[in-house]
Amino acid sequence: MRDLGVGFGYLMKGQRWVGGHGKWFGFGLLPGLVTLVLYAAALVGLGYGADDFAAWTTPFADDWSSPWQGLFRGFLTALVFCFGLFLAVITFTAVTLLVGQPFYESLSEQVDRTEGGDVPESGLPLWRELWISARDSLRVLARVVLYGVLLFALGFIPVVGQTVIPAIGFCVSGFFLAEELTAVALQRRGVELKDRLGLLRGRRLLTLGFGVPLTLAFLVPFLAVFLMPGAVAGATLMVRDLVAPDPEAEPASPARYTLHKD
Repeated sequence: MRDLGVGFGYLMKGQRWVGGHGKWFGFGLLPGLVTLVLYAAALVGLGYGADDFAAWTTPFADDWSSPWQGLFRGFLTALVFCFGLFLAVITFTAVTLLVGQPFYESLSEQVDRTEGGDVPESGLPLWRELWISARDSLRVLARVVLYGVLLFALGFIPVVGQTVIPAIGFCVSGFFLAEELTAVALQRRGVELKDRLGLLRGRRLLTLGFGVPLTLAFLVPFLAVFLMPGAVAGATLMVRDLVAPDPEAEPASPARYTLHKD
């Protein structure tokens, strides 16, 4: 359980880091602002269309008497919107990181530089970095959608669906949110997606301690934009402790870092 507090500590350290480096905080805000506008428009559209979607998918309820039809479709509308919000929370970071790849790469490198020691660079051209980031984000998104559909279906279970399932949903969201954020620093260290997931699963409580509070904070309108620079900084600080340079590996080798899974 100690790892939960340690993970949260990295999140706070990241916020303090950008607080002490105001220029980098402003620099890291730009991608989040662009993405926020896009997502706000999408969620507004979903809010207007969720009730029509609920009616379209439940033609069998057309002849139900009041108030059962309204209650049933209202509940389904709420579930559809919550599912959309769930996907928005998960994908917001991936899209923001993709839009702001050059910004966050520079921010993450600056964290490594100010903290001392090794400052890894991928050595790849920008288009290649964007391609890898987009490819890995789609792979993560596929996993998220799978979990999301499963949790959405389990949400219909009385009592459990309204208590346990949302808690599991936040844990799933927090884990993959942490993965997306640590990917900035881990990708520069040549760590592939499979190894990144294995690393975070090996320190699951640490990952949840970092990602779940951030997921909850991202539910507050506009807060995600202001927390993103510090979240990237905090994820980089966490990666510095989870991944150590391998002194026996060649400097240009993509496997020149040792993963600490326990």
